[in-house]
Parts: sequence; structure tokens; C-alpha cells
Amino acid sequence: MTRTLNDVAPGEEVTLKTYHEGGDLELRRHLLGMGFVKGSKIKVERVAPLGDPVKLRIKGYSVCLRKEEAKNIEVQ
Repeated sequence: MTRTLNDVAPGEEVTLKTYHEGGDLELRRHLLGMGFVKGSKIKVERVAPLGDPVKLRIKGYSVCLRKEEAKNIEVQ
């Protein structure tokens, strides 16, 4: 079963596996530039009360992604 970043619970740490095929190419380039590369450890710090956005910790900095953006990232 494929798990995406928007399915991860707060406090959990996961490893970036890949991006969804057919996802937004521009978003993928943007995320790669921010360090969202294969094998990166990502910790979900917080999720907004309505589930959007999601606050993440990656490579020593925090970043927020919308739920729709997090759906494009497959993790394990």
C-alpha cells in the first residue's frame, strides 16, 4: 500500500520514497529545490485543525505544505 505524506500523523518521522507519477512537475521541481529528495527524513510537526496545512521538519528547517501538495509525496 502506498502511503503519502498527508497520511502521516504528527510526531511521526518518515523517509521520502518518491513522487507521484503524473503529479505537478512544477511543484516537484520546487520541492526538490527545497531539499525534498529521495531518502530524506521528514518529521510531521503539526497538522492544522482542519488538516491543512501540514508543518514539516526536513534537513534542519521547518516548512509548511498544503494537503494537496503533500499528497504528491510518497513516503515509507
